Amino acid sequence: MAAGYLEILRARHAARLLTGTLVGRLPNATAAIAIVLFVRAEGGTYSLAGVLAAVYGIANAVGQPLLGRLVDLRGQPRVQLPAALASALAMAVFAFAGTDPLALAYAAVAAAGLFTPPLEGGLRALWPSVLRREDQVHTAYAMDAVAQEVMFTVGPLLVTLCTSLWSARAALLVLNAVGVLGALSVVVSAPSRAWRSDPREAHWLGALRSPGLLAMLGSFLFVGIAMGSITVASVPYADEHGGDAVYGWLMAALGLGALLGGVVYGARRWAGAPERRLRVLVAFLAVCYLPLTAMPGAVAMVGLAALAGVFLAPVLACAFVLVDRHAPRGTVTEAFSWLVTTFTVGASVGTGVAGPVVEAGGALWGFAVPGAAGAVALLVLLATGRVLAVPAGSGVVAASSENDPNRAAEPRFSSGDRA
Repeated sequence: MAAGYLEILRARHAARLLTGTLVGRLPNATAAIAIVLFVRAEGGTYSLAGVLAAVYGIANAVGQPLLGRLVDLRGQPRVQLPAALASALAMAVFAFAGTDPLALAYAAVAAAGLFTPPLEGGLRALWPSVLRREDQVHTAYAMDAVAQEVMFTVGPLLVTLCTSLWSARAALLVLNAVGVLGALSVVVSAPSRAWRSDPREAHWLGALRSPGLLAMLGSFLFVGIAMGSITVASVPYADEHGGDAVYGWLMAALGLGALLGGVVYGARRWAGAPERRLRVLVAFLAVCYLPLTAMPGAVAMVGLAALAGVFLAPVLACAFVLVDRHAPRGTVTEAFSWLVTTFTVGASVGTGVAGPVVEAGGALWGFAVPGAAGAVALLVLLATGRVLAVPAGSGVVAASSENDPNRAAEPRFSSGDRA
């Protein structure tokens, strides 16, 4: 795997595109944490912080498919860079205006989320034009996933570092300025300037006409709620056990746990139906949230946060296999986008729900939310088991596709699915 990653990074433009995309996505990856810390610094309540973070996330989920369609129509440079500038400007308005007037804060946060550039989808569209072989493209997708977990591990630390050295306002401004530079690095590259989307036709409902996909989306809405609620529930705990530094380590531990879980999951071959395995993984995900309610000392809590993140990447990896199975032909990319959007909406709802829960019952009840949400996600999978089951021989994913994500050919990989 390491040799395959090095081969990708040696390809012309590859390292620049990967780095630029990750840096460009940094404001989006850290927005919920940065908003919560800023609102708290401004004297706002946990409920307000959670709702503003939720507004950003929901606006982001709405904007991504819309901006993605514009990228397909107009190309990457004409959409990505203006969107990055608009998002950064809106966040700057929020940083300088604060939470008063409240209407301006809501509008600025919503605009920042709405105009967040779809850099992740753009990078995946560029890989086939940058790399020579299909197996290299799949290795690039795996490398991209690992690099994102590193970003979600380091990102919270950067937010808390900026907050500790300067202020929560400075963290918002610096991270968004850096994000614009990352987007600029991508769109001025030759592959981005030359890329054009391949035309495709689809049913007016697209991927959403699949009952199996709808079942997956229903479950992953609650997986997202579980993740989003931890962001808010960790703040009052950190306030009582060391402040912003502890909060940053808790968020980083979640990302580190997901990184380790993904590496272990992808390192072995898994037997049996992925539908059954997904139910088991979601059950473990829900169970691993429960120890957070013990709220031990800071060091032990960081360990529990890492444990809570361990099964997230395996759950996502297994879900991708099922999404590919249930996506109507020609709608694979759209189906994956819906899964990501649903997860984002769920995370935003989780931040909004956790705020009032923390206000009413403190951090203990806040940490009970992810366990409950994980349990509901499992119940959805159990209730839709027949819908998710794929009759023998009807699956479209090769047997080795899931177990060897870096090298196996994906049956649906074609020029029509790249955009």
